[in-house]
Amino acid sequence: MELSRKDFRAMIFYDFKSSLSPQDCAARLQNAFGREAPCLSTVRRWYAEFERSRVSLHGEFREGRPPTAVNENNVATVKRLIEENPQIIYEAIRELLRISMSQIQKILHEELRVRKLCCRWIPHELTAEQKRARVEWCLQMLLQYDHGHYNAVYDIVTGDETWIYYFEPEEKQQSCVWVFENENRPTKVKQARNVGKKMITFFFSATDPICTIPLEDQKSINAEWYFTICLPRVLEKVRERRPKSRILLHHDNASSHTANKTKSFLASEKVQLVTHPAYSPNLVSCDFCFFPKIKDLMRGFTFTNSEEAVIVFNQHVENMPSDLWSSCFKKWFDRMKKCLKCKEEYFGKQ
Repeated sequence: MELSRKDFRAMIFYDFKSSLSPQDCAARLQNAFGREAPCLSTVRRWYAEFERSRVSLHGEFREGRPPTAVNENNVATVKRLIEENPQIIYEAIRELLRISMSQIQKILHEELRVRKLCCRWIPHELTAEQKRARVEWCLQMLLQYDHGHYNAVYDIVTGDETWIYYFEPEEKQQSCVWVFENENRPTKVKQARNVGKKMITFFFSATDPICTIPLEDQKSINAEWYFTICLPRVLEKVRERRPKSRILLHHDNASSHTANKTKSFLASEKVQLVTHPAYSPNLVSCDFCFFPKIKDLMRGFTFTNSEEAVIVFNQHVENMPSDLWSSCFKKWFDRMKKCLKCKEEYFGKQ
């Protein structure tokens, strides 16, 4: 048998008339009905009501926000607000509509089915032509090199530039330590990335690393340095190892890479250039595969000068597992496939 609140109020009223104390009344109800019985504070509240000569056992109507706050007008208004300002906050919506936060949440998540996400940074706002060019390039590469299985992949030498900092701060996850129950939370002084830095170019193939070339006596790479100093050293290293093999060079569309002098030099050396779509750093194997790995290994270490930083960089290169280089090329072709699935847009980390 289920008892209503009105039934319990009648019992409380009986005990009140019988001059029982609120404590005795609550104990009697608890003994008889267990968890279904009202608590002591409820009994006291009704005793106070009966002392004020209340005779009705019905609950009083409580004024509050009407359940109609979630209506077509408010839903349409919230939709318009987030379309006009996708960064609008709950408080602003509440001030405009004068409804509770729970009602706003219901409108947003149950009626409009929206969610708030952080924007993902992208390298460039691609035009329709640039998107089309990315797709065509991926299709051409996948067909030409049989999705990365064609032997000509081993003739490709790829490379790019990056900065090496004298101090690269650790990521938060790298500073995690085990702490016992009674120990205080560990702290660590936050250090900014050191301004001292060195730019290097690094090249590798599907079988092994080729060379690391630091930029000397200048702050940025230009075409003159690239085709007179950098590329001759790269080609020399490749030909030492594979004197009879052809060389297919892949680099991105940086101005020093696409300069006419650079193209003329490569043509004179009979080096075939592997094209690259514009504004596509996520399709450069150095940028998404190799550089992040080696920079993670260098985090948290301080170097006194650029020479020391380059030496440590090269040491990490030598200690890389032998299958890393072929793995980078495999991921490169996998990214081409992902580019096609993402309908020409940029995509996040894999």
